[in-house]
This record gives sequence, C-alpha cells and structure tokens, in this order.
Amino acid sequence: MLFFKNLILSTLFILPFSNAISQTAPFEIRLEPISISGLGGIQSYAFGQANGKWLIVGGRLDGLHRRQPWASFDVAGHNNQLLVVDPISLQKWSVPLTALPTLIQEQLSSTNMEFYQEGDYLYCIGGYGFSSTKDDHTTFDKLTAIKVSDVINGIINNTPISTFFRQITDTQFQVTGGRLKKINNTYYLLGGQKFIGKYNPMGPNNGTGFIQEYTDAIRKFNLSDNGSTITITHLTPHIDSNNLHRRDYNAEQQILIDGNEGITMFSGVFQQTKNLPFLNSVTVDSNNYTINNTFHQYYNHYHCPVLPIYSEKDNEMHSVFFGGIAQFYDNSGTLVQDDNVPFVNTIARVTRDSSGNMAEYKLPIEMPSLLGAGAEFIPNLNFPHFNNKVFKLDNLTTQETLIGYIYGGISSTQSNIFFINDGTQSSANDQIFKVLIKKPTSLSVDDLNESSTNNLNLIIYPNPNSGKLKIVFNLNKIEDVKLIIHDVNGKIIDNVKLTNLSIGSNFYEKDITKLTNDNVYFISIETSNTRTTHKLVLKK
Repeated sequence: MLFFKNLILSTLFILPFSNAISQTAPFEIRLEPISISGLGGIQSYAFGQANGKWLIVGGRLDGLHRRQPWASFDVAGHNNQLLVVDPISLQKWSVPLTALPTLIQEQLSSTNMEFYQEGDYLYCIGGYGFSSTKDDHTTFDKLTAIKVSDVINGIINNTPISTFFRQITDTQFQVTGGRLKKINNTYYLLGGQKFIGKYNPMGPNNGTGFIQEYTDAIRKFNLSDNGSTITITHLTPHIDSNNLHRRDYNAEQQILIDGNEGITMFSGVFQQTKNLPFLNSVTVDSNNYTINNTFHQYYNHYHCPVLPIYSEKDNEMHSVFFGGIAQFYDNSGTLVQDDNVPFVNTIARVTRDSSGNMAEYKLPIEMPSLLGAGAEFIPNLNFPHFNNKVFKLDNLTTQETLIGYIYGGISSTQSNIFFINDGTQSSANDQIFKVLIKKPTSLSVDDLNESSTNNLNLIIYPNPNSGKLKIVFNLNKIEDVKLIIHDVNGKIIDNVKLTNLSIGSNFYEKDITKLTNDNVYFISIETSNTRTTHKLVLKK
C-alpha cells in the first residue's frame, strides 16, 4: 500500500556524482519471465505455499493508488478471491471469498497485510481495506490463520474450505504496511501504521478526514496454535518514535555476525522531520535493536521483492532488492536523487561483511521495466536454507539454480506518476519471473555505491540552481573541511577551507552566481579521510 504522506512531496532534485567501483560479485543472478494464461495482476498481497503451489491472499488488482479520495483504494480494486498458482505446470485456480464469514472476507480482501508462514499455517495480520461492517475504510484488528495445504487442495478440487480459516481479534494487530518476521520462536511485528478512513493527500482534516497513527514500534509476541485455538502472549515492545517510524518497506530475515538469527529493517517512509525515506537501517536481534547510521541504502526504499542469502564460510549476509520505488537511481554512473521518489528498475544488493560493515552494490542487471513495487519474492524452499528461510550461499554451484520467483507488483509506465495519476499510468503486474542463481565467474562484477559507506551524508540544494547553493553535511569529529568546486574537465573553480567545524550536521551557503550558466559542476566535501562529490546543474 504505497501511501504518500498527507503533505505534497517537494520537487527538489539533487544529482550526486558516483565513482562506482567494480567488485567481484558473490553470485550471479538472472531473471527468466514465465506466463500463465489468465493469471491476472496483483500487488501488495500475502502468500503461503505448499507442495510447490502458491496461495495468494488479499492485495490490490489495480496499480498505484490515486490521489482522489473517492478513487483511492476503491472496492473495485480489492482482491475478493483466493488464488492458487502452480509455477511448474503453469496453471491457476481461484474461488471467491464469499464462502467465508464476513469478518474474514473483509480482512482477506485488504491490502498490505503483514504475514508469515509457520509450517502449514499462514498467519495474516491487519491490512487496510473497506469494511462493509463499519461502512468505512479501516485497518483490521485481526489475525487470521489459514491452513495452506488444505485450502490449496480445496480450491483445486472445488471442495469446501471454510473450516481451514480461523480468526481472532487483537488491537495490537491493527497494523498495515509493517512486516511480520520471526527470530527463533518469537514473532516480530515491525513498524507499520493504523490508517482509518479514506486516503486524502491534503491531510487528515480535509474531506471526510482520516486517522493515521504509526506504531513507532517493534511489537513482539509468542503464538501458540494447536490447530483449534490460537493463544497470543504479548511481550514488551521496543518503541522509538524517531527510528522506528517506518512503513511500506523491507524487513528481512538475516543471519547476524555472531551466527544467530536476526532481522534488518531497510529504509522505509517517512522520516519524522522530512517527507523522505529513511536511508539508514535497523538491526534487530533477540534482545534489542540497533540503529546503523554508518550505512545508507540509496537504491530500493519501498517494499519490493528481496532475496536473503548468507555465506557461512565468509560470514557475509547478502540481501538482494528487485526494483520498486526509491529516492535515488543510477544514470550512466551518476547517482541521481529525485525527492518525488520515483519508480525504479534497479537491482541492488546490500552486503554485511565479516567485520559487521554494510555496503550497497548495484548489479549489472535490471528489472525489464519499472517493476517491483508491491511484488513479492516467493522462495524455492527446495534450495538449502536456514531455519529462518535465509538461503545458504555456500551450497551454490556453477550450475544455474532456481532459488525463487518474483510475482506481481505495480507496473508503471513512467517514473513519476503520483501527481498525474488517473488510474491509467500503472497497473497490477501479472508477470512471473524465475530467479536463477549460480556461482560467479572471474568476470562477475557488481558496482559498489561508495555513498552507501561514508558518513558525510552530503546534500546540496536547490539543484538546479543559479544563485545561493545550500550545502549540508555530517561530521563524526571536530575538524577542518575543504569545499571544492570543479568543472566537468576536473579544473578547480573554487577551493574553500572551512575550519573547526562541529560534530554532527553542518550547514554552509555558497554564492554561485559567477558560475557560467548552462554548465555542470561538481561540488566536493573533503575531510581528513573522506571525500564525497555531488553534481550541480546550473539553471538556464
């Protein structure tokens, strides 16, 4: 559910310059499209699987939500069916939700539920959609347990399935746009929000109004299920209104540096003080959580398919992100910042090395178009994996192997459509991609995004510009800094020394009226051990 904040996004453009460094890749990935006749598109759904077949629940049948309250998240776009997909035989089956009790129907036709499959049970929490019971759009305060194999068999064989669904009510589960994961035997409901009423980009006090409350939390609970009764034991949550204020993002199972299970919360929206995505990450272990401000993720910010794979031999954790929506994208080696947060086709991986350092790498392949937002990576669990479903990289061979699939999501015809969206610029994607993986060759390289590993966090604005340029950057210690302006040929135009700057955020304003119009320049900040360069475009 790609909710934009209720304030209109700014149109600031910042074009950082990226000196991409090629690094030997830990593996190679290839996408292979397959099609199933009559399958239809879907995005922001939940899924379970059994015996090689998928059960698809909830989600939307249309593209990016519209700005008009009467058209946004309308009932016509609800998925009111249960869908079974066999990606091997290329078949699909479906049944309407009408055989189920009303309250179960309502939740299971919602979008952006949090979900997790444990054994044969798929647990679906929350979700946003229209409730005929309440006669309003709401976030559902429900947990529904689905016995996946029996439901799949019932749909294929056209036999009753209603006895394979159970539902409980719990206000702690009134969440949408968060993520549901596990560490050992404990469930983690990470981030998300409660949204009640019709979406309105002008804010909660316009039109019929709405309620929007971020959880700002990692909620933890234990779940006991004997097949008949579901018992929930809530544990003490982590609450942090600044760092856990995240939704519509990626939180992925990980193997941590100590070899234990964990979760990483990647990016997400929106920052408390800015109408922009988070660039940092949050590491969650069985005891606590840690904010990682030494790493910044640029390429994939909203929820998209993610492949987690770990090398026990090298103690390296890799997470591969496929397309989606992001504040940044690569343009022929230049890292372009677009604060309208467009659709992108970037495939990138984030790697945590054996020293605990994280870095972002752009893969040499891309999504075939602007795809990935609201899609899911559906793992091939026949490939060796750990208990938390992280794949085992050390089991890779030189033979190309199926490791999973990507299905659905939003297909957009343009990068930025939110402000012009009348429902025709995007659609729910019906394409399935096989995700194939193998050991790398000596020619396998990925491009390191150097900006992901330095702490300067340089921002220049407005950009384009012809007058006063504002420059913001971060320092970890008190020191002198050089501000250098050079042209496209590398000639230094200006060199300013800024002395005795303070720890934390620093601000400097530079008059650039004497620079020649219609040219491109590069602005560099250089410390004793780091240099970051951004691209400046002069206004005509």
